[in-house]
Amino acid sequence: MKSSIESSAQWPTGKLPESSKQSPRKLVIENRPGLLHIDFWELWEYRELLSAFVVRELKVRYKQTAIGVAWVLLQPLVTMLIFTVIFGQLAKMPSDNVWYPAFALTALLPWTYFSQAVTRSSGALVANSNLVSKVYFPRILLPLSMIVAPLVDLALSLVLLFGLLIYAGIPLTPKIFTLPIFIGVAMLTGTGVSLFISAANVRYRDVGHAVPFLIQIWMFVSPIVYPVSLVPENWRWFYGLNPMAGVIEGFRWALLGQAVPDVAIMTVSTLVFLVVLIAGVMYFRQMERQFADVI
Repeated sequence: MKSSIESSAQWPTGKLPESSKQSPRKLVIENRPGLLHIDFWELWEYRELLSAFVVRELKVRYKQTAIGVAWVLLQPLVTMLIFTVIFGQLAKMPSDNVWYPAFALTALLPWTYFSQAVTRSSGALVANSNLVSKVYFPRILLPLSMIVAPLVDLALSLVLLFGLLIYAGIPLTPKIFTLPIFIGVAMLTGTGVSLFISAANVRYRDVGHAVPFLIQIWMFVSPIVYPVSLVPENWRWFYGLNPMAGVIEGFRWALLGQAVPDVAIMTVSTLVFLVVLIAGVMYFRQMERQFADVI
């Protein structure tokens, strides 16, 4: 599908003045070949629109709230306290000789970022159906904005985590500088999952109802309340099929001074997150051609 728009000024003589002779402007909108083709230059040109989507999301999230952005710290803090009482005190869950609140919160922060990114982005296209059906812009910006916005929450929550580590007497080592790597993996994994889910939700609205349930299940199969050492060694490569397992283990290694993460888990998690990202982009590109018609 291709369309073009040409415009030129009209003058009484039927000609443009010498100072205004320019080639006609053209706007071409067409389907790009290939399911992996993403026009990064176009995304860069629309960067201000992406920023606007992110700012709007943050304003909507905290507008007219009594305690404002304090919710960013309250949510992981309360969850950590509940996990500490139930799993740390009552269930006596091991924590690899680490104070349980620090053990739990270190895993909760990347998981909270991932779950918020996936949950919010699942309905990004449907919630903005008027924009999708009437105005042209790279549709991928809508789910991407939901991936970027929770990074602000994560950055604020890390301040809480660093304070807790200092209180617990756990020193911050140079390994802390590897955190952006694991945050990037969580971000790219969330991008792959979000692109797939947001595109599927346009055609199948059941997806929006299923996402919170799937996120809950995914949380308990991730090493948040228990250490990976509880997983039998023969099954750790299988456990690595969960890409967030590698992210959480990376966070604990960087912040808690634990041993190097299990090689099998990290290797399989890396391969899986790459597959998830590629599959998400391919599915989104395939469905993108139908968004305006079915949304």
